Amino acid sequence: MKKATILSAAALSTLLAFAASPAAIAEAKSEKCYGVVKAGKNDCGANGHSCAGHAANDGDKNEWVLVPQGLCDKLVGGSTEKPMMDKK
Repeated sequence: MKKATILSAAALSTLLAFAASPAAIAEAKSEKCYGVVKAGKNDCGANGHSCAGHAANDGDKNEWVLVPQGLCDKLVGGSTEKPMMDKK
């Protein structure tokens, strides 16, 4: 009986650790915000590059950064909708 209790407690603690990980919580309460990124401070690829930190210009509408949910709408130039690529 004691061995079963220890195994159950270990399984439960492992499950809770994964379910409430800081990364999972942050991802669930964050959103992509386009158009407010400073040059070199983007979170992911856009404009022909595939890496974070490669934004060439401040405020590029195609570059994004993760922000707490609800903040993007309060930022000048911020949008939670991915912009359509300009036709050339």
